[in-house]
Amino acid sequence: MKLDSAVGCTLVLLLLTTVLSRTGAVPVPTALGTVPGARGCHLAQFKSLSPQEMKAFRRAKGALEEWLLLKTWSCGSRPFPRARDLRQLQVWERPVALEAELALTLKVLETVADSTLGDVLDQPLLTLRHIHAELQACVPAQSTAGPRPRGPLRSWLHRLQEAQKTESHGCLEASVTFNLFRLLTRDLQCVASGDLCV
Repeated sequence: MKLDSAVGCTLVLLLLTTVLSRTGAVPVPTALGTVPGARGCHLAQFKSLSPQEMKAFRRAKGALEEWLLLKTWSCGSRPFPRARDLRQLQVWERPVALEAELALTLKVLETVADSTLGDVLDQPLLTLRHIHAELQACVPAQSTAGPRPRGPLRSWLHRLQEAQKTESHGCLEASVTFNLFRLLTRDLQCVASGDLCV
């Protein structure tokens, strides 16, 4: 049986691609939602949250906003500036920035949950902890051999660290509350989309 020359060429190319990619001779795009070198990094599942999860977050955000109306707070800076965009960072930097953002969000919301809004925040906190745990598997360990944050990532991380030192707890509560849906719908989706977030 004679093979058509186009089919033969296709088979040869397919075989060559398979051999080269398995041996590491040719770079192969990473799987969607994974970060190179990260073990157990599965972020593609967070491209969209379930309707039940989003409903729980809407309910929590509403309760937090009502609670904030009863408090006096002001901010000297914006821990989460509007101009920031994860797409400005390199793909490997995005999970690092989101992990820091999420760590601050959890720290602040856990304090609020302990004091007054525990029942409303229980489910959202559970979801945020799960996302945070998955993100930690994707963030490269800080070591002398690993890449050091520079440029926009460095300033992003510095801003979050400084806000925790200089801003009032009321400012942090308000900032986290008003940033919550951006974190869930924009930043998390971008990180979960990997190279496709442009």
